[in-house]
Amino acid sequence: MAGRRAALKAIDWVAFAERVPPNQRAMFNNLKTRSDAIAAKLTSLPETPVTIDWSYYRSAVANVGMVEEFEKKFNALKIPAPVDTQTSIISAQEAESNTTAAAYVEASKARIAQYETELDKLKNMVPFDQMTIEDLNETFPETKLDKEKYPYWPHKPIADL
Repeated sequence: MAGRRAALKAIDWVAFAERVPPNQRAMFNNLKTRSDAIAAKLTSLPETPVTIDWSYYRSAVANVGMVEEFEKKFNALKIPAPVDTQTSIISAQEAESNTTAAAYVEASKARIAQYETELDKLKNMVPFDQMTIEDLNETFPETKLDKEKYPYWPHKPIADL
Protein backbone atom coordinates (compact mmCIF):
# COMPACT_ATOMS: atom_id res chain seq x y z
CA MET A 1 0.00 0.00 0.00
CA ALA A 2 2.87 2.38 0.78
CA GLY A 3 4.26 1.85 -2.71
CA ARG A 4 0.92 2.85 -4.18
CA ARG A 5 0.66 5.81 -1.81
CA ALA A 6 4.12 7.01 -2.77
CA ALA A 7 3.26 6.66 -6.45
CA LEU A 8 0.26 8.98 -6.15
CA LYS A 9 0.96 12.52 -7.31
CA ALA A 10 0.29 15.34 -4.92
CA ILE A 11 -2.17 17.91 -6.18
CA ASP A 12 -1.18 21.56 -5.93
CA TRP A 13 -4.57 22.84 -4.80
CA VAL A 14 -3.43 26.49 -4.64
CA ALA A 15 -2.33 26.51 -8.27
CA PHE A 16 -5.47 24.58 -9.20
CA ALA A 17 -7.69 27.10 -7.35
CA GLU A 18 -6.09 30.02 -9.24
CA ARG A 19 -7.27 28.53 -12.55
CA VAL A 20 -10.87 27.90 -11.47
CA PRO A 21 -13.36 30.48 -12.74
CA PRO A 22 -15.52 32.16 -10.08
CA ASN A 23 -18.71 30.53 -11.36
CA GLN A 24 -17.18 27.06 -10.81
CA ARG A 25 -15.74 27.73 -7.34
CA ALA A 26 -18.46 25.68 -5.57
CA MET A 27 -17.78 22.64 -7.75
CA PHE A 28 -14.05 23.03 -7.09
CA ASN A 29 -14.64 23.16 -3.32
CA ASN A 30 -16.80 20.02 -3.54
CA LEU A 31 -14.06 18.25 -5.50
CA LYS A 32 -11.40 19.25 -2.97
CA THR A 33 -13.56 18.17 -0.03
CA ARG A 34 -14.27 14.81 -1.62
CA SER A 35 -10.62 14.31 -2.58
CA ASP A 36 -9.49 15.14 0.95
CA ALA A 37 -12.05 12.71 2.41
CA ILE A 38 -10.89 9.90 0.12
CA ALA A 39 -7.23 10.65 0.88
CA ALA A 40 -7.94 10.63 4.63
CA LYS A 41 -9.76 7.31 4.37
CA LEU A 42 -6.90 5.85 2.32
CA THR A 43 -4.31 6.93 4.87
CA SER A 44 -6.39 5.51 7.74
CA LEU A 45 -6.28 2.02 6.20
CA PRO A 46 -3.54 -0.35 7.40
CA GLU A 47 -0.50 -1.00 5.23
CA THR A 48 -1.43 -4.65 4.75
CA PRO A 49 -4.87 -6.20 5.23
CA VAL A 50 -5.57 -7.80 8.58
CA THR A 51 -4.73 -11.51 8.53
CA ILE A 52 -7.57 -13.89 9.18
CA ASP A 53 -7.22 -16.03 12.31
CA TRP A 54 -8.32 -19.35 10.83
CA SER A 55 -7.63 -21.23 14.10
CA TYR A 56 -10.27 -19.12 15.86
CA TYR A 57 -12.85 -19.95 13.21
CA ARG A 58 -11.94 -23.68 13.39
CA SER A 59 -12.66 -23.65 17.11
CA ALA A 60 -15.77 -21.42 16.87
CA VAL A 61 -17.54 -22.98 13.84
CA ALA A 62 -19.10 -26.42 14.21
CA ASN A 63 -18.32 -27.51 10.63
CA VAL A 64 -14.50 -27.44 10.45
CA GLY A 65 -14.54 -28.69 6.85
CA MET A 66 -16.36 -25.53 5.79
CA VAL A 67 -13.68 -23.32 7.44
CA GLU A 68 -10.89 -25.28 5.72
CA GLU A 69 -12.70 -24.96 2.39
CA PHE A 70 -13.02 -21.19 2.91
CA GLU A 71 -9.35 -20.97 3.87
CA LYS A 72 -8.28 -22.94 0.80
CA LYS A 73 -10.41 -20.79 -1.50
CA PHE A 74 -9.23 -17.58 0.19
CA ASN A 75 -5.58 -18.53 -0.20
CA ALA A 76 -6.16 -19.51 -3.86
CA LEU A 77 -7.80 -16.16 -4.61
CA LYS A 78 -5.34 -13.82 -6.31
CA ILE A 79 -6.64 -10.43 -7.35
CA PRO A 80 -4.37 -8.89 -9.96
CA ALA A 81 -3.38 -5.27 -9.63
CA PRO A 82 -4.95 -3.13 -12.34
CA VAL A 83 -2.72 -2.57 -15.34
CA ASP A 84 -2.00 1.05 -16.16
CA THR A 85 -2.90 1.50 -19.83
CA GLN A 86 -3.58 5.23 -19.83
CA THR A 87 -0.37 6.82 -18.52
CA SER A 88 1.53 6.30 -21.77
CA ILE A 89 -1.36 7.76 -23.80
CA ILE A 90 -1.64 10.74 -21.46
CA SER A 91 2.14 11.27 -21.55
CA ALA A 92 2.06 11.26 -25.36
CA GLN A 93 -0.80 13.77 -25.35
CA GLU A 94 1.08 15.92 -22.85
CA ALA A 95 4.22 15.88 -25.00
CA GLU A 96 2.17 16.77 -28.09
CA SER A 97 0.44 19.58 -26.19
CA ASN A 98 3.79 20.89 -24.97
CA THR A 99 5.19 21.02 -28.51
CA THR A 100 2.00 22.68 -29.77
CA ALA A 101 2.14 25.21 -26.93
CA ALA A 102 5.83 25.92 -27.60
CA ALA A 103 5.11 26.49 -31.30
CA TYR A 104 2.21 28.78 -30.37
CA VAL A 105 4.44 30.75 -27.99
CA GLU A 106 7.08 31.18 -30.70
CA ALA A 107 4.47 32.30 -33.23
CA SER A 108 3.04 34.69 -30.65
CA LYS A 109 6.47 36.18 -30.01
CA ALA A 110 6.89 36.72 -33.76
CA ARG A 111 3.47 38.39 -33.94
CA ILE A 112 4.32 40.54 -30.92
CA ALA A 113 7.54 41.69 -32.58
CA GLN A 114 5.60 42.50 -35.76
CA TYR A 115 2.95 44.40 -33.80
CA GLU A 116 5.59 46.32 -31.85
CA THR A 117 7.25 47.50 -35.07
CA GLU A 118 3.84 48.52 -36.40
CA LEU A 119 3.10 50.33 -33.15
CA ASP A 120 6.42 52.16 -33.33
CA LYS A 121 5.56 53.16 -36.91
CA LEU A 122 2.21 54.53 -35.75
CA LYS A 123 3.74 56.37 -32.80
CA ASN A 124 6.37 58.02 -35.00
CA MET A 125 4.14 59.05 -37.90
CA VAL A 126 2.95 62.55 -38.65
CA PRO A 127 -0.34 63.32 -36.84
CA PHE A 128 -3.40 62.86 -39.05
CA ASP A 129 -4.44 66.48 -38.82
CA GLN A 130 -1.02 67.53 -40.22
CA MET A 131 -0.79 64.84 -42.91
CA THR A 132 -0.93 65.45 -46.61
CA ILE A 133 -2.24 62.92 -49.13
CA GLU A 134 1.36 62.03 -49.99
CA ASP A 135 2.17 61.42 -46.30
CA LEU A 136 -0.94 59.26 -45.96
CA ASN A 137 -0.03 57.19 -49.04
CA GLU A 138 3.54 56.80 -47.80
CA THR A 139 2.47 55.74 -44.30
CA PHE A 140 -0.42 53.54 -45.45
CA PRO A 141 0.38 52.24 -48.97
CA GLU A 142 -2.98 50.48 -49.24
CA THR A 143 -4.70 53.88 -49.44
CA LYS A 144 -2.81 54.92 -52.59
CA LEU A 145 -5.07 55.06 -55.64
CA ASP A 146 -3.78 53.64 -58.92
CA LYS A 147 -4.91 56.32 -61.37
CA GLU A 148 -2.94 54.87 -64.30
CA LYS A 149 -4.41 51.39 -64.06
CA TYR A 150 -7.89 52.62 -63.08
CA PRO A 151 -8.27 56.11 -64.56
CA TYR A 152 -11.89 56.60 -63.43
CA TRP A 153 -13.15 57.15 -59.95
CA PRO A 154 -12.96 55.23 -57.47
CA HIS A 155 -9.52 54.34 -59.00
CA LYS A 156 -9.63 50.72 -57.80
CA PRO A 157 -11.52 47.60 -58.87
CA ILE A 158 -15.18 47.47 -57.91
CA ALA A 159 -14.62 44.03 -56.34
CA ASP A 160 -12.18 45.60 -53.84
CA LEU A 161 -14.75 48.09 -52.59
